[in-house]
Amino acid sequence: MGKPQSAVSQHLAKMRLARIVTTRQEGTRVYYRLANEHARQLVVDAIFQAQHSLGGTPAHHLPQTTTGAA
Repeated sequence: MGKPQSAVSQHLAKMRLARIVTTRQEGTRVYYRLANEHARQLVVDAIFQAQHSLGGTPAHHLPQTTTGAA
């Protein structure tokens, strides 16, 4: 992610305390995931807001194309 591991770890710890993410440990590794649908929606909304901040037309406002066979 291009950020120091200590900074990412601190952010994840705060998100865990806020119950936005949950953890699972396997040996020395810790896996994080979003805690629930409400947390997922927070992330989606944050991404959409970031896309608006970049200028232009955000991807979520473009017409969706389907690639299925008829």
